[in-house]
Amino acid sequence: MIDLTQAYEALLAAASSVGAEITSPWFYAQLGMILAALGIGLGGGALIKARVDMTTLTMGWPAPLRMFLRVVIDSAWTAIFALVVIAVRLAMLQMTWPSRSYLIGVSSKLALAWLMIRLVTSILRNPFLIRVVSLSAWCVAALSIIGQLFPVLDALDSVAIVIGELRLSPFLILKLGVLLAIALWLASIASNFFEGRINQSRDLTPSIQVLLIKLMRIGLMAAAIALTMSAVGINLQALAVFSGAVGVGIGFGLQKIFANFISGVILLVDKSVKPGDLVTIGDNSGRISAMNTRYISVAAGDGREFLIPNEDLITQKVVNWTYTDKNTLVKVAFATNYDADPRTVCRLAIDVAAAVPRASKAKSPGCILTEFTETGMKFALTFWIGEPDGMDGVKSEAMLGLWDAFKREGIGVPYPVREIRVRNGALPAETIVEVPQ
Repeated sequence: MIDLTQAYEALLAAASSVGAEITSPWFYAQLGMILAALGIGLGGGALIKARVDMTTLTMGWPAPLRMFLRVVIDSAWTAIFALVVIAVRLAMLQMTWPSRSYLIGVSSKLALAWLMIRLVTSILRNPFLIRVVSLSAWCVAALSIIGQLFPVLDALDSVAIVIGELRLSPFLILKLGVLLAIALWLASIASNFFEGRINQSRDLTPSIQVLLIKLMRIGLMAAAIALTMSAVGINLQALAVFSGAVGVGIGFGLQKIFANFISGVILLVDKSVKPGDLVTIGDNSGRISAMNTRYISVAAGDGREFLIPNEDLITQKVVNWTYTDKNTLVKVAFATNYDADPRTVCRLAIDVAAAVPRASKAKSPGCILTEFTETGMKFALTFWIGEPDGMDGVKSEAMLGLWDAFKREGIGVPYPVREIRVRNGALPAETIVEVPQ
């Protein structure tokens, strides 16, 4: 534990040192020089940004190199500021005591540290991550420059909570967070590399590729977490109680998420659905564009995309139009009046179906008479197409062809006609009769 008396005395000594520094006239002289150097740096950086056309200069360059040059241009004011204060520091060292240019030296080191951090973090793509990493690294560098890094670390490590064999301190938590972030980042880079290799393999089916990618990601993340905890000295056996609590949480609060995850693994193993399949789930139809840990993404073809939980594909009826065979039977129902010859109608319908551009040539179309009704005869025209996509458009082409053929042959399509009989100026409701035409 921290000795409060020692901490109080150290605080008083630091306050006394700061007070003596502020009361010195050289403090304000150094502060003025730093502000002047800052103005020179900002003006020079603005001039460089105005003179450099990034679009023209970096045309045709690789994306990482363009990003690096953009960071260099944006940080030009920092470099100019650092050069100016370094020159002032060297000049003052020649003319007076080193203590009278201490703040200028600290400012130059802080500026150089910030410049190096910004150049290194230019390889990152996430703006929020860049800010967090940059500020964290700069704070560590600032503490190291002023010589307070190790005292601060000792102070953070002196306060701890002991849970069984586990000792938790702010320093341990910070170290665990930093190392865990680095480990997960490296695991993400490795998983992206292996994912590209797996996707390039032609010997694996799409569902097996997705399954391997997910298992690989989970394995790399678990390994990164386990190695990080071991690196900071956390015994994984000390987390047995916590793991049991997590298991209870999964059993109660996270059961749906866990069920969707297991359902997703089952779908990938049994290959009942896979990316690229045309499916109908309830009222939603479309092609599976992606299979994720919790849901599948079904693109409807009209700009909409349905996110369907994996559990629904296990428990509900799913129509997979491309499960074993992509050939699809198209059924077109139509009717004619009794003036038409049904054999002629069937022959015309078969000719129309054969003329549809997407109709399969390997399987002949068929047409049958299905029913005699009060209004006319009903027929069913069937033919095959190679892909289920655009089935409504194929049906429309077939029906338009039937319409043209019936007009050409004089075949009528039945529709109801109302015959109204007027008696003695009255219009009883029962005199309205539906007459087929």
